Amino acid sequence: MGRSHGFIMPRATGRVWPGPRNGPCLTLMVAAGYAAPMPSSSLSLVPAGTLVVIGGAEDKIGRSRVLARFVELAGGPQARIAVCATASSLGPEVARLYDTVFQGLGAAEVVSVSPRTREEADDPGLAAVLGQVSAVFFSGGNQMKLSQTITGTAFGDAIRALHLDGRTVAGTSAGASVMSEHMIAFGAAGATPKNRIAQLARGLGLLSEVVVDQHFDQRNRHGRLLTLVAQSPSLLGLGVDEDTAAVVSGGRVLEVIGRGSVFLVDGGRAITSAASASRSQPLLVSGAILHVLPAGSRFDLVDRRLMDVVAGTHPGEAVDLVATAADVRRVAARRAKRKTDQAT
Repeated sequence: MGRSHGFIMPRATGRVWPGPRNGPCLTLMVAAGYAAPMPSSSLSLVPAGTLVVIGGAEDKIGRSRVLARFVELAGGPQARIAVCATASSLGPEVARLYDTVFQGLGAAEVVSVSPRTREEADDPGLAAVLGQVSAVFFSGGNQMKLSQTITGTAFGDAIRALHLDGRTVAGTSAGASVMSEHMIAFGAAGATPKNRIAQLARGLGLLSEVVVDQHFDQRNRHGRLLTLVAQSPSLLGLGVDEDTAAVVSGGRVLEVIGRGSVFLVDGGRAITSAASASRSQPLLVSGAILHVLPAGSRFDLVDRRLMDVVAGTHPGEAVDLVATAADVRRVAARRAKRKTDQAT
């Protein structure tokens, strides 16, 4: 990997930018409301690359399904990945960690591009590095720090251009939040939507009319996402669990991968008290459409509807079953051998 400063121009190689992959789906949807979902007229299909929106705490030492899928989308053996660890207070260490992980998963090269100030983010040389990679990965940390450093700079513009050019952008935790146009800057935990529970800031705008939250179920962030959707019903709330990702292809098709679920809330036809609430009052939210999507589910972000539902075993579960069956056979063989030895 190049030096953590991020001004090293990586060597030129061929770029491979795979398109979306459609796999089997196993889904559960929970809906609470009185009406069918309302299609969003403000979110439209755009020619763009794939986004991998990760809820944080993704597996890095086991099967690493989420990160393996990212490397695959980045080009597999031809993948040249730029890691941006600006959000982290341990930037160089985090960049080295992902260097090891991505190269272990088969990426050809990893380079660090982690501007520390807006001045560095406006350097043309740093933005030029992004023109030579097949994918960008944003680490976790502090999303406000990340947003304040890169949005509205040459670096941020280069990320948007890279995405529109058809390449892959991924982010975990804070790096996931910054992908949306309206980013959750901070907020409190809790299941109940309340006035003033969260605040928005500007994100990169790679995912329009969607607001992203991460570590979703693990940190009990349902209330703040419901609050933001109640206050801005044109936004689609997207909450991602840990070691889980929403893979968004072409700005439209969302596929869920990983161990947990993706929570979507559509407030397009909801009745709320957001306009009249004061201080930290609990909010009335009635008629919001909720979707809880486990791995294998696919969702249309434009029409705001569930897509394919295919019953059966998810490919990842099939791998686990095969491995478990092999373990059982080995244990049975050892027991049989012990019995034979004891008999003789």
